[in-house]
Amino acid sequence: MDLKKNIVITFFIVSIIACTTTPKGVRPISNFDINKYLGIWHEIARLDHSFERDLVEVYAEYSLREDGEITVINRGKNPSNAKWKEAIGKAYFVNNENIGSLKVSFFWPFYGGYNIVKLDNDYTMALVIGPTLKYAWILSRSTNPQADLCDEYFAEAKKIGIADEKWIKIRDCI
Repeated sequence: MDLKKNIVITFFIVSIIACTTTPKGVRPISNFDINKYLGIWHEIARLDHSFERDLVEVYAEYSLREDGEITVINRGKNPSNAKWKEAIGKAYFVNNENIGSLKVSFFWPFYGGYNIVKLDNDYTMALVIGPTLKYAWILSRSTNPQADLCDEYFAEAKKIGIADEKWIKIRDCI
């Protein structure tokens, strides 16, 4: 019985850790400043996944708590009934606070990797990769960022291994 219990516990721990790792070929940015990253980010494009499926006008708001944790509030509208869906979670740095690698949880004890792999100097646009290349977002401070800037971020995602046709475009780049 102890062996079975140990196997279950080991599997549980490994599955939690695996969700916070950085995918192969993905390198989070360095010289990251969380204070510049805080605030509202609009989703420009994402890969398909169940927890945001069919949502539009999606955005995330990041704020720093007194205990050093980061509060994450994701919101999106369901166009079929015009109702907003909201998820509130917490984020923590995986290692160094100067590296754009965090783990995010919307229900404890499960965490997902949140790897910022491209971010402009003004913190106006970001490419975020999750724990695998099946989870990715292009975020912007603007609801309609410049097309050439969007193209730069889609090109970076393609270099990492995300095909253009995989993206669901939520907002237009102008």
